[in-house]
Amino acid sequence: MSRRQLIVLALLLLAACALPFAVSNYRTFQFTLVMVYAIALLGLNMLTGYNGQISLGHGAFYAIGAYCAAVLMDKFGVPYWATLPIAGVVCLVAGFLFGLPALRLEGLYLALATFALGVSLPQLLKYHRFEKWTGGVQGIVIAKPDPPFGLPLNPDQWLYFFTLAVTLAMFALGWNLLRGRVGRAMVAIRDQHVAAEAMGVNNALVKSLTFGVSAMYTGIAGALGAIAIQFVAPDSFNIFLSIVFLVGIVIGGLASISGAVYGALFIQFVPNIADEISKAAPWAIFGVFLIAFVYVMPMGIAGAVRMGMARLSRKRQNN
Repeated sequence: MSRRQLIVLALLLLAACALPFAVSNYRTFQFTLVMVYAIALLGLNMLTGYNGQISLGHGAFYAIGAYCAAVLMDKFGVPYWATLPIAGVVCLVAGFLFGLPALRLEGLYLALATFALGVSLPQLLKYHRFEKWTGGVQGIVIAKPDPPFGLPLNPDQWLYFFTLAVTLAMFALGWNLLRGRVGRAMVAIRDQHVAAEAMGVNNALVKSLTFGVSAMYTGIAGALGAIAIQFVAPDSFNIFLSIVFLVGIVIGGLASISGAVYGALFIQFVPNIADEISKAAPWAIFGVFLIAFVYVMPMGIAGAVRMGMARLSRKRQNN
C-alpha cells in the first residue's frame, strides 16, 4: 500500500471517528447499518465477485447470524460482543456444509439453490416447534448495549464505534485473505477452473471454504444488525434482502473491497432518498436510480473511482 493510500485511509478513519459527534443519533444509527451492510457485502463479494459463485440466498445467513445473537442474548444472557464470534462460527459451518452439495451446481443452478435457501429459512423460523427459541412471527426484542467503563457516549454512539472496530477488523482480514494465496486461488477458479485445477488448486475445497467464509462474514453482519436494530423477526429476512445484497455488490463494484462500502451506502440511503422523492411509488424511483447507476458506471462505483483516479494521475504526469 502506497504512502498516499495510507494518508487517505487515515483521514477517512479520522472522519469516521468524528462523524457520530457531528450528526444526530438517527444518522449515527444509519451509518452503523452502513458498516453492517458493508461487512455482509464484502462476504458476498468474496463468493460472487472473486470466486464466481452466484448467491441469491445470503439473506438466510444474515438471518442465522441475527438469530444467533438474539437468542444468546435473550435466552442465555450472553454479552453482545461474545455473540459475534459464535454467530460467525455457526454461519461458517452452515455455509461450508451448504457449499459441499452446491459443488455440483454452477451458474444459474447454484443461484436457484441459494434462492431456495433464502425463501425457505423465514418459513422455518416461524415453525411452531421453534417458537420457544425464535419467538415465532412475533420475533425477539433485545436491549441495546450501554457504553462500558463509564464512557461519555450514548448507546447509539457506542454501538457505532463498536461496529466500526469490528468492520475495520473484518476488512483487514478480508484484505489479507484476498491478496494472498487463497485469494489468487479463488480468482483462478472464477476465471478458468480447469487451468486452476491443473496448477494444483483444490477446486472443491477452495469453493466450499469460500462459501463458508462468505457466510461467516454475512452472519457476523447479521448479529451486528440485530444488536443495532434491537429486534429480529422472520419477515425481516425475506428473499428481498438477499436480492438487495446482490444489488449492493453490483452497484459497489464486483471483485472490489472498497466496493462493499459504496454498495452499503447505496442500499442504505438511496431507498430513503427515493421515498422522499415519491411517497406513492418509492421503489419505482429506486429502480430509476439503479438503472442510472448501472448505465453510467457499468463497472460499479469502485470501478468508476479507479478510472477517475487513473485519468487524474495521467493528467498530472502530462503536466
